[in-house]
Amino acid sequence: MRKIVLAVVLALLFLPLSETVSKAASSFNDVSTSHRAYKEIKYLFDGKIVTGSLDGYFNPGKVVTRGEAAAMIGRALNLNETKRSTQFSDVGSQYFASGYIQAAADAKVITGYSDGSFRPDNPVNRGEMAVILSKAFNYDFGGTLSGAAKALMNRGISGGMADGTFGSDLATIRADFSVFLARAINYKLRLNPTENFSLERTVTASSLNVRSGPSTYYPAVGSLVKGTKVEVAYSVGQWVYVRSGSTEGLVHSAYLDADIDTGNDNRLSQQMIVIDAGHGGHDPGAIGYGLKEKDVVLNTALKVEALLEKTPFQHKLTRNTDVYLTLDERVDIAEDANADVFVSIHANAFNGSAKGSETYYYAAKNTNSADSKLLATKIQDRLIAAGKLSDRGVKNGNFHVLRENGMPAVLTELGFIDNKGDNAKLASPSWRDAAAKAIYYGILDYYKAKGFDVSNLY
Repeated sequence: MRKIVLAVVLALLFLPLSETVSKAASSFNDVSTSHRAYKEIKYLFDGKIVTGSLDGYFNPGKVVTRGEAAAMIGRALNLNETKRSTQFSDVGSQYFASGYIQAAADAKVITGYSDGSFRPDNPVNRGEMAVILSKAFNYDFGGTLSGAAKALMNRGISGGMADGTFGSDLATIRADFSVFLARAINYKLRLNPTENFSLERTVTASSLNVRSGPSTYYPAVGSLVKGTKVEVAYSVGQWVYVRSGSTEGLVHSAYLDADIDTGNDNRLSQQMIVIDAGHGGHDPGAIGYGLKEKDVVLNTALKVEALLEKTPFQHKLTRNTDVYLTLDERVDIAEDANADVFVSIHANAFNGSAKGSETYYYAAKNTNSADSKLLATKIQDRLIAAGKLSDRGVKNGNFHVLRENGMPAVLTELGFIDNKGDNAKLASPSWRDAAAKAIYYGILDYYKAKGFDVSNLY
């Protein structure tokens, strides 16, 4: 009976947020205002990044498991939480953190073991935690435990142990994980609250709320108008920490321009990206509520091109006007350009009832199938996070422009143009902005996973 009760308590600790009872951190039965981690726990709780049990306990001394760590990191980075099948043999689709685990694995924040397992119930030691946080927040740590520990200590995220070590082999408890994660998100919680605001970007929204944390759960601490120049310190997923005058906080990067430092990876200038806007000319594609697919996808492709123009990448559109191209011509354009990546943009249609975004790759066994799937996954994850449409997943598609191209190639369906809800988004210029940025960020995520330095392009 004791084991059953314990299992129930542990399960309640990490229920999905919608199934927990809201309880302020100050009223956790085991986290008083004098607790050493009170500020950090409250900060994460305010953003629904951590939760407590239904009976009001946070259990700050409980050891954090790999599955729980993935959930907390996933919430902080706003990764796709949808429960689904994963690449790991021991994480089924019904595991509470399956979505976060797969999304974190796709982002190369968390890895599994050589036997194909993830071991979600294994405890996380402090060294592993340092590596996870360093990957999640793009710290340069040399790929080692000691490097990750130094990255956290140099930033004032951790002060180390009393004996002068980091204590890499010690188990990480919930209080410590909360402290380190909160300090990584908000530098003002760190031991030495200083940051280097080295980049500059411009607000593109008519009015942009600056928040105390990386989600709309956090309160606004100020507001910026369109055209305001902001200094940028670092990113938290798709959110960035900015400063403008006396106003500081986090904003979503979708509402900033992409005029940023292009980084130092010279290999990027040798990469050719081809963006293909489907249909065109006498071929309107799918039509719904007066909206034509050819117009939606061309406008979105032009927005992707505008983002790529501010990077070192070479890039090319198969069409930049309302002209018709055969499928063979589209492939020829990509092949003639010696493309390294091909992204075809489309909108879907069925019978008005289907909805959502999906991305295809050609799964035949060839040298590009694995990279095509990786590219498709990165773009799909970004689209779902930014576009707020149903996730129809990454799928095998035997399409001409995928099958016949000799480089990693994907075809993304933004949404269903004959579905009223999807159509409203497809018709919206601001939604197309977000979709274009999602495709752009997905391409960056792909290159990051391939070992390129694209950290300054987000």
